[in-house]
Amino acid sequence: MSRTRLSLKHLFAGISIALVSLSTFAAETWKYAIEEVPGSIMDSYAQEFKRRIEKASNGEVTVKIYHMGQLGTSAEMAEQAIDGTVHFVNVAVGALGTLVPESQVFLMNYVLPDGSDAVNKVLASDKLVRGALGKAFDKRGLRLQALYSEGPQVWTTNRLVRKPTDFKGFKMRVMVSPVLLDAYADLGASPTPMPFGEVYGALQLKQVDGQVNPIPAIEEMKFYEVTNYLIWAGEQELVTAIVSGNDWFSKLPPQRQKMIEATVADMHGYVNDVVKRFNSERLNKIKAAKPNIQLVQLNEAERAEFRKASMATHAKFQKHVGSEGKKILDGFLADVNALTALSAK
Repeated sequence: MSRTRLSLKHLFAGISIALVSLSTFAAETWKYAIEEVPGSIMDSYAQEFKRRIEKASNGEVTVKIYHMGQLGTSAEMAEQAIDGTVHFVNVAVGALGTLVPESQVFLMNYVLPDGSDAVNKVLASDKLVRGALGKAFDKRGLRLQALYSEGPQVWTTNRLVRKPTDFKGFKMRVMVSPVLLDAYADLGASPTPMPFGEVYGALQLKQVDGQVNPIPAIEEMKFYEVTNYLIWAGEQELVTAIVSGNDWFSKLPPQRQKMIEATVADMHGYVNDVVKRFNSERLNKIKAAKPNIQLVQLNEAERAEFRKASMATHAKFQKHVGSEGKKILDGFLADVNALTALSAK
């Protein structure tokens, strides 16, 4: 009798353990919000992330993707990540400037190395994502999952700009960020913050004279239709951040956390190829749709004038982000210089 009771006790204990295991890995849906349209670079990244996570979890996790405007503005989506109502958010760092001021290090002109491959190598560094910058996100309730660039920023303008004086009286649409306002004011323009979805109409109505984005965004949003020039000045790349809420991530089982970390790490190489393909294909689409659009590559002497003007923004960075932010800037510039020197050998 006692053996029967003991066996039943072990059986029930085993069932309880199995139920706990099942409840730990019960089917769930993770919301993934992006600030771009379907078919964009962010969408390509999100779709691949979805595929890999669903495969790695054996179908226990479903990733549902929300596109531009479905869950609010970029800043609102970041707030939803903090609250845990959205689980992953991918937005340009310019949209995070008021929430995580230190992220604006990527918004200053002429701080990144030349070439998207070199930029993404810097952005993929654990030293950056899990270091001082990652800790700045932590303090605001966000876990920085990854950073990547969508490619060179290009000025889409209604008149030719080759030197800082050409920017006089020029209303340049920028994302809402104190550092960006300084960055374009220091280059000689009149920076005009505006939501992404309003830019086409503002260009069409001449409320602004130009905007800055990578080629894929310019093609997707049809900004080239209402401007005359595409200008490459080498001043910036569009750096985007993938974030989650700290509370939500910390409460995940360790296996789930490791699954996310491994998936993000494996996707660094994936996004590099996507960025190259999108920038090449979308530029060809623009040229086919508007053959008379002017493509302008500033030469090194012209870029040097803008680079010199941008040093004023670097000097103001501590004003916006404090001493810790200045340390992040100094450390980041040191890493970029080291990478540039290594690549030159």
